[in-house]
Amino acid sequence: QAQLVESGGGLVQPGGSLRLSCAASASTFSDNTMGWFRQAPGKEREVVAAITWNGGKIHYGDSVKGRFTISRDNAKKTVDLQMNNLKREDSAVYICALHRGPLMATLVEEYHYWGQGTQVTVSS
Repeated sequence: QAQLVESGGGLVQPGGSLRLSCAASASTFSDNTMGWFRQAPGKEREVVAAITWNGGKIHYGDSVKGRFTISRDNAKKTVDLQMNNLKREDSAVYICALHRGPLMATLVEEYHYWGQGTQVTVSS
């Protein structure tokens, strides 16, 4: 089993920055691809970023390329999402997820464990 807990969400002005963190309890964390997803009210869940077990492959959603950075620390069993130049359309619940495998995964259906989510609101 795996338990994922996100932190770092909050209210930020457009153009500002936030850093989200996800802490995992899975003993096999280092062997798993990790992802960040987001979901706004009335919209489908979408991938924000994903990173393979060794950081060798990284994927970003088109809307966040150049602004967000995903990273992981296998010793601490954490995966972070640095979000810069935030826009109003970035407002959503951000959810950490774990894929049971070392290969890249970008679809919701490929992930097996999910956190509770943390709210990010970008507003003046």
